[in-house]
Amino acid sequence: MNDRFGLGWRPELAAGILSNLDRIDIVEVIADDYFDAPKSKRRALKTLATQVPVALHGVTLGLASSIAADSKRLERTARLADEIQPEFWSEHLAFVRGGGLEIGHLAAPPRTEATIEGAAWNLTAAKKIVGTMPLVENVATLIDPPASQLSEADWTSEILAVANCNLLLDLHNLYANAVNFGFDPYAFIDRMPQERIHAIHLAGGRWIKAKTTDERRLLDDHLHDVPDSVYELLKYVAAKDILVR
Repeated sequence: MNDRFGLGWRPELAAGILSNLDRIDIVEVIADDYFDAPKSKRRALKTLATQVPVALHGVTLGLASSIAADSKRLERTARLADEIQPEFWSEHLAFVRGGGLEIGHLAAPPRTEATIEGAAWNLTAAKKIVGTMPLVENVATLIDPPASQLSEADWTSEILAVANCNLLLDLHNLYANAVNFGFDPYAFIDRMPQERIHAIHLAGGRWIKAKTTDERRLLDDHLHDVPDSVYELLKYVAAKDILVR
């Protein structure tokens, strides 16, 4: 299978996407944006899915947690997937709630055996409710998760093995973490089971500075151009002749 290239759906890009569908292989939409959407918006998405392959991308399930994923959100994901029939769906290796509180952010959990077991449990539940296993995405973080016992690479690869799931490799998230915390992003790629890499995200970000020090962090904000360093990581993945669907 040849590699394919797509875009993330944004209302601001709608006219350009719809007028160039013959040049776009797949369109990714944020699943959560459609959970409570009016019927007209759901119909529009269903129509889009008849014109181009669609992938659903979740942002609020919080699968990488020792806390069980919200079954209501999983059921909503299942209904949307049944309606749209996406080519695949994905979620982040993050937590988004704790103690009954929603933090409103994709936070990197402590990299421990407990969160590996929690992620595996949640992914099994997701597959049971939605019908298919999601691809899981590595997340960017500005804070190295406290109480972590494993490297990000070891933690991620262990989840892929224990849950028997595949990876959506976000190269800018990887690059941001690598520069923020001083590890080799190429070694991270080498550490991933190559047959598990099924999709890739490209994005951009910006540098931010702490208010009280000169310390800087690279923030993944999806609002800036993809940096050359991320394209170099893409070339490295491509050189491995990985089958990315």
